[in-house]
Amino acid sequence: MKKNIIYSITLTCMMLGACSDDFTEIAPTGALSDEALQNATGVDLKLTAAYSAMDGERIGRLGEGVSAGGDNWWTDVVADDAHRGSTDGDNPELFKVETLDWQTGNGWFLGRWSALFGGVNSANAVISLIQTIPDGDFSQQLGEASFLRGYYYFELQKFYGNVPFISVENLDNLEFNQPNPGPVWSQIEADFQTAIDNLGPEVVNGRANSWVAKAFLGKAYLYQEKWDEAFTLLNEVATASPYSLNPEYVSNFNFAGENSSESMFAIQFVSDDGRSFNGNGAGTLNFPGGGPLGTCCGFYQPTQDLVNAYQTDGSGQPLLDTFADTDVKSDYGIDSADDFTPHTGPLDPRLDYTVSRRGIDYNGFGPNPGKEWIRATFKDISGPYLPKKNVYQADEVDANRGTGGWGSDWSGINYNVMRFADVLLMAAEAAVEKTSPDLTVALDYVNQVRNRAKNMTYVQNEAGDDAAANYVIEPYGTFAGQEFARKAVRFERRLEFGMEGHRLFDLRRWGVAAEVINAYIANESADIDEASYGTKFGTYTEKFDLFPIPINAIDQSGGVLEQNPGY
Repeated sequence: MKKNIIYSITLTCMMLGACSDDFTEIAPTGALSDEALQNATGVDLKLTAAYSAMDGERIGRLGEGVSAGGDNWWTDVVADDAHRGSTDGDNPELFKVETLDWQTGNGWFLGRWSALFGGVNSANAVISLIQTIPDGDFSQQLGEASFLRGYYYFELQKFYGNVPFISVENLDNLEFNQPNPGPVWSQIEADFQTAIDNLGPEVVNGRANSWVAKAFLGKAYLYQEKWDEAFTLLNEVATASPYSLNPEYVSNFNFAGENSSESMFAIQFVSDDGRSFNGNGAGTLNFPGGGPLGTCCGFYQPTQDLVNAYQTDGSGQPLLDTFADTDVKSDYGIDSADDFTPHTGPLDPRLDYTVSRRGIDYNGFGPNPGKEWIRATFKDISGPYLPKKNVYQADEVDANRGTGGWGSDWSGINYNVMRFADVLLMAAEAAVEKTSPDLTVALDYVNQVRNRAKNMTYVQNEAGDDAAANYVIEPYGTFAGQEFARKAVRFERRLEFGMEGHRLFDLRRWGVAAEVINAYIANESADIDEASYGTKFGTYTEKFDLFPIPINAIDQSGGVLEQNPGY
């Protein structure tokens, strides 16, 4: 390709007779030369670009742009937390993702792949630039760039399993077209360790620090079932870091709570009073199909299965084994003009900040009226519910509502890639699984999360009066053995992080994705009153534990990249 470009430029110069000998040395208009960037300002500019790639918008992405974002919302539609939403015929490629009809040319797989490698390239550009500057201390910037590269590769590892690792540490032997023989965990660990070694502990909004790097290295260990190593790091962050749970759960998902004590690492979205594209463009489809502000497009609808998981037994304990046996009452099949009484059984209050259901207040906009806010018809597979965590509060519309093309909403709500509750529950999981299990520590960390849910006042006041529903939640009294503790920790992750883009990856790493997702499809078929519902889905098999390597990437590599098994 290089030879063809040089030949074309030379031929053009000969034909026009207007090119000087040194035309290739002139910097492009509006671009900084390499020499101009070889200083602290240049490093900071490139580092900012590496951070900005997190939202998937500011890189040369390919495929489906909505899939490029860092909140991973669309992966929930593969799992049991969400439906694709909207009507079945809208965005058929995502319909195929949900129904397990996966093709290697699907643009949703390419979108995230290209966005993440755009982030890798941006992080590598920082590291490469630092290597060319002879003077100055750039250890902080090196730590941040290494962290970002580790983060982007962690995401690639989660999604695709076998990915090529591109490094710029050895500039004399740089080859971008690398093979993908297997996992890149060792390189991810090395990048996070470099970040730990070079970063300070100070908290700066939107930037990595040593505590954040330790948490992500602990998470990398967790995904590899290196339980002892994971516990050491995550327990340190849980007990010694400056982070803590917000008193109010809702503070993790609104403008007032951005960059608060629980927010460890977040994508920094902003609406700019609706005048820019700095909001969450990847989440632009995930608003009511109408609703209080006439939004679009009705995607990302929670499942009945997720709603059922928030039932409690009357004493405040979750129904770990039996939640799917009974349904929380819904208005599916009922028009807004028809009478409906919401569910009266005991519920975990986190349900009504995670899911919008009829008769319950919708982020301060008033009670959800039901069908008139749902774009999907009763013949579509998406059900009667709406998402809430990604949607701004009524009293923060001016601060949080951004606009994009075709009138789309680009919400300014930050997305927490990692919050402190995640550290607590990961530390609890490692405590259960490590060589010498510590169920006391695991119980403490899970109960910290449950007590916050019990005491939050967003949907109920402290006395429990005027509550929106029958909320009954209590901490665990004890963990009766390792197996029970394992089940409790895993269930708590679903309750705490529902509709936050984590569920599919948890199911995969636990090795239970096929069992859980196939059972969910069968149960949801009974809840969505459509005779052909179940026939629209494939069966989840082992091959679905990794997304396919996009065929575009394999073609461009000239066959150097190998496809994941089963595709």
